[in-house]
Amino acid sequence: MTFKSHMDTALAEARAARDRGEVPVGAVVADPAGRIVAQAGNRTRELSDPTAHAEILAIRAACAAAGSERLPGYSLTVTLEPCAMCATAIAGARIARLYYGAADPKSGGVAQGARIFTHAQTHHAPEIYDGISATEAEALLKDFFKSLREE
Repeated sequence: MTFKSHMDTALAEARAARDRGEVPVGAVVADPAGRIVAQAGNRTRELSDPTAHAEILAIRAACAAAGSERLPGYSLTVTLEPCAMCATAIAGARIARLYYGAADPKSGGVAQGARIFTHAQTHHAPEIYDGISATEAEALLKDFFKSLREE
């Protein structure tokens, strides 16, 4: 498995989230060998939980599978730049690599906005790779929000 195939799985999770009426964001956690151990799409509306972002749900599932609150050597692939909450969870879990698709100029917490990993108080920063399948990830989001405005 490669980060591109992981992004394809994350995009499938984003489409499933969209089909449930959620903001279309999907995430995948892979172990150090590259095997997917957890995947999720946004479920904030379904669960009435503002923390039920795809990244948080996938990290929780991966930690449960690993039997640890830390995921050293693991990677997270997500369709949208993580927000500050999710970036903080990534740091706390000690995830080694972050791959993401679309940038989030309004709510991003990695390269935009809060830039969590640049703070001295952040104990861990992953390697970051952005722009993976960004066009497709952006299109999912734009189409979703356009459809909401048309309702």
